[in-house]
Amino acid sequence: MVVDPQAPELVDSDFVAMMRASHLCVLIHDAATKNILWANPAACALLEWSVSELRPLKANHMSSSAQQYDRVIGRAWLQDAVEKGMSRIEWHYRSRSGRVIPTDAVAVRVELAQGPAVMVQFRDVEREQRVEAELRQTTSYVDALARHTATVAFMLDAGGAIRFATDTALAHLGLSGDTDPPVGRLLESYARLRRDGAETSWAEASAAADPVAPVRLEIPGAEPVTLEGGLERLRDVDAFLMILHDVSTRVRGEQRRELELRHENYLARYNAMGDMAMAIAHELGQPLAAAANFLAGVRAHAHALETSGQVPDGTTAALEYGLDSANRQIDRVSAIVGALRSFVGHLEHVEQVVDLNAVLDECLYFVRLRADSAGVEVVVRASPEPVPVRCERVLTGQVVLNLCFNAIDEIVAADAEDRRVELVTETREDGGTVTVADRGRGVREDVFADSFTSKEHGSGIGLALSHRIINRQHGAIWCEPRDGGGSVFGFSLPPG
Repeated sequence: MVVDPQAPELVDSDFVAMMRASHLCVLIHDAATKNILWANPAACALLEWSVSELRPLKANHMSSSAQQYDRVIGRAWLQDAVEKGMSRIEWHYRSRSGRVIPTDAVAVRVELAQGPAVMVQFRDVEREQRVEAELRQTTSYVDALARHTATVAFMLDAGGAIRFATDTALAHLGLSGDTDPPVGRLLESYARLRRDGAETSWAEASAAADPVAPVRLEIPGAEPVTLEGGLERLRDVDAFLMILHDVSTRVRGEQRRELELRHENYLARYNAMGDMAMAIAHELGQPLAAAANFLAGVRAHAHALETSGQVPDGTTAALEYGLDSANRQIDRVSAIVGALRSFVGHLEHVEQVVDLNAVLDECLYFVRLRADSAGVEVVVRASPEPVPVRCERVLTGQVVLNLCFNAIDEIVAADAEDRRVELVTETREDGGTVTVADRGRGVREDVFADSFTSKEHGSGIGLALSHRIINRQHGAIWCEPRDGGGSVFGFSLPPG
């Protein structure tokens, strides 16, 4: 140790001042009589006696009444220090108010100017034991939080790396703290952060925590997990605490309710469309019939004029060509109106035995109309025999249309070279089936989960509603990849 020669030397009064300032309790006993000569303020405060009050006291006045703290034992301990220079003991003092104070006491022989003495230094171990117990309890609380609670908690550093995670949090991430500790890894590598319904980054989320901000964590997987809670910036440390709870069941319920609401909205729109289509079909029928009658009248009048010689030869033939062309267009419009009336004429849900071939035939006009405009060929391979099934004819036709329109749109979106849709009806053991095959972009995961159309001009039925219609009729609907690309959609219905 290097001593600075310029440093001032300590005098006796300095040591007394340091002893008075110490939090360690000190008693000075006479080596021969064992009487108390002096006590520092810490000892006086703990024992609740002043120095003048302590001097006449004996061991039985200031020690526990238990046998192991008898005066004889205390004097022997002090004498041991006188003879050996130091002695240590666990001694229970008693304060003026009667509180027993466990201590760890050390007796040391010291040589004073007036002769040998014993300096006893002791500390209140009861307080330390209480602090230790509190620490053990706190440790048990932390352990319970980490291992035995459903609460999901992460401790993250400023960069979003995991520093601590509860067992529940690790389980949600698919990790084990023992075999695959996540410490040091970014939380964003396991899950997506969201705020206010939109995906966000760790930098944005941590900046918003001033000191606390709501946050949602979405963990992808076969059964996605949604955690919701708060992100708190911790004071005095450059770290963040994220406390979350599993709200997956609630979120799935909200999504299910939203999908049901969209189903209901579609059905309301579908009924309105049917009512409007019926009204249009009804209103168009009479003008079309009148137009056909007028054309027939013109044709008869032209024949009469030609017979009477009032018009040149050949004029009637040219007029008839024009009239025939007009008639063909009127017939075409009448066919469209008839098909429309047939398709939407029964909006009520009536279960009946129908031929799937007939349902397909009713839909083909609309399918080919859509396919022709998109440059897609429609190939039909209908069963040579009737395919009787038990179903709601109109809604089943809507499902056929939806699967076909979906296939045509997929081919256009994929810009496929083989622009062809294949429709097949057949009878199987479980009933009648319809399949629609395309060479589009192929199926995606959970294709029936939430597939209401997002197309600008879509009607809104979507694959989800098709799934609902078929399942309500005790049928099955599916999709699968097609060899060579594209997909095959199909459904089956109970035999009629």
